[in-house]
This record gives sequence, structure tokens and C-alpha cells, in this order.
Amino acid sequence: MRAPAWPDPERPQQFHLDVTVDDIDAAEKAVLALGARRLPGEGDGWRVYADPSGHPFCLCWD
Repeated sequence: MRAPAWPDPERPQQFHLDVTVDDIDAAEKAVLALGARRLPGEGDGWRVYADPSGHPFCLCWD
């Protein structure tokens, strides 16, 4: 099995999680400390990350 590669459609994600947080700076610090890495892509109210296996997820806030 190959890890997904955001946003390469040849290596798609199996699922995608959006996690809503109250404090994006604190949440980002926490996920990076747990082994996530920041990926390209963000918008007004969301940022993209990958877990240690490469699965992408977003941290979202209002």
C-alpha cells in the first residue's frame, strides 16, 4: 500500500477528516508535536496537514 500524496490524484487519500478547533495556533502546535506535518493548501478558516502515515486532514476554525 502506498501512502497518499496530497494533492496527487495518482495516490489518493482513503478518507479525509476536518477537525474543528477553537484555537488554530494551539491545535497546530499540538498536531505537529504528535508527528503531523503541514501540507500546501489553506483557505479562510482551514489548513491542511498529514498524519505520520501521510493521510491528509484539515484543521478548521470559524
